[in-house]
Amino acid sequence: MSRIQKERDRLLATTARTVGLAATATTLLTLSVPGTIPLPLYFASLVLLACMGVAQFQLAALVRLTLWMCVIVVSGVGIILLNLLPGAQLGPSAVTTIGVVGAVGVASVSLLGPTSRRRTAVTILAGVVTLGASVTTLVFTGSRLVEILAFIIAGWVALTATGIWLARTVPRALKRISTMSRAYRVERQASETEARRRQGARLLHDTVLATLTLLAHSGVGVSVGALREQAAEDAALLRQLRLGFTPDPTRSGDYRLKPVEESTLGNTLESVKQRFRRIGLEVNWHGAGQVLLPSDVLDSFLLALGECLENVRRHSGVNEAHVTITDDETTVRAMVTDAGKGFDVASIEEGRLGFTESIVARLRDVGGNARLFSSPGSGTTVVLEVPK
Repeated sequence: MSRIQKERDRLLATTARTVGLAATATTLLTLSVPGTIPLPLYFASLVLLACMGVAQFQLAALVRLTLWMCVIVVSGVGIILLNLLPGAQLGPSAVTTIGVVGAVGVASVSLLGPTSRRRTAVTILAGVVTLGASVTTLVFTGSRLVEILAFIIAGWVALTATGIWLARTVPRALKRISTMSRAYRVERQASETEARRRQGARLLHDTVLATLTLLAHSGVGVSVGALREQAAEDAALLRQLRLGFTPDPTRSGDYRLKPVEESTLGNTLESVKQRFRRIGLEVNWHGAGQVLLPSDVLDSFLLALGECLENVRRHSGVNEAHVTITDDETTVRAMVTDAGKGFDVASIEEGRLGFTESIVARLRDVGGNARLFSSPGSGTTVVLEVPK
C-alpha cells in the first residue's frame, strides 16, 4: 500500500471514528432519559453501546478495520432490535435512539467502504441489515415509520457520499502536494549546484589558476620561495575540498584553511556525510563521536572511507550506508556496511585497482589496513583500520 493510500485510509478512519463516537454519545443520552426502556434492556443497551464505542475508537489504528466494522454493525443492530423484546415501549426517546443509531452510529462504517472491496461489501450488507432491523422494529411496535426510515436513509446516503468524495479527493491532493515537493527539491538542488559551481569557479580563479598563470609566465616578478609557498597553500586548499570542506573566503585570493597537525575525526565525518547526501547517498554514523588523528593519517582514512561510500553509491543498488567508528588505545576502525546486492569477493579481477589502490594501499601507506566481506544478496562490509 502506497503512502498516499495509507493517508487516505487514515483520514477516512479518523472521520468514521469521530462521527461514530458522536452518535454513540448521543445514543447514550437518549437512552438515559427516564422511562425510555425498561431497566434490564437499558443495561443490555449499555453493553452494546460500549462494544460499539470501543470498535469505533479502534478504527483510527487502521488494524483489523473489517472486524471492527462488523462489531459496530452487530452492536448497532442489536440496540435497535432490543426494542422488540417484551416490556419495551417505543416512546419518543426510543424512536430517536433508533434513528441516531441507524442513520449515524452504524452508518459511520460507510465512510470506510471505498477503501477496499471487502469493506464495500460489509458496508452494503450493513446498510441492508440496519434498514431491515429498523423497519421490523418500527412496524411491530406501531411507531412512525416514514420519518425514521427517511432519516436513516438520508444518513447512509450522506455518509457514503462523504466517504466516496474523500476517497477520491484526498489522493489527488496528496499527489499534487508530492509533485510540488519534488519540484521544489529539484529546483533547490539545481540552485545549490549552480551556487557551488560558481563558488568553485571563483575559488579556482582566486587560487590555483592564479598560481598556474604565474608558472606559465615563469614566475616573473615573484620569488621562488613565494611561488613554493603559494603552491603549498593551493595544495592544502585542494586537499580540504577533496575531504568535503567548504573554505570561507575573507577576500579575493585569501581562504581560511585548517593548517593543523592533528585533526578531530568527529569534525570531518560530518562534511563527508553532507557531501554524499548531496549526491544521493544517506550515511548513518554510529560509534565514537570524536577521535584525534594525525593530519596525514586522517587524510588517508577519510579518502579511503569516501572511496568505500562511493562504491556503495555506484554498485550496491541502495541509497543508504552505515558507518560505525570505534577506537582503542592504538587503532581507529571504521566499518562501512550496506544492505545492497553484494558480490563474490573471489570474483574481483586482479587488474581492478579501485579497492586495492584507493583503499588498501592508501591505508597501508600510513600503517593501516582494510578488509572486505561480501556475498551475493547479503550486502557488503568493509573494515578500515589506521593507527592513532
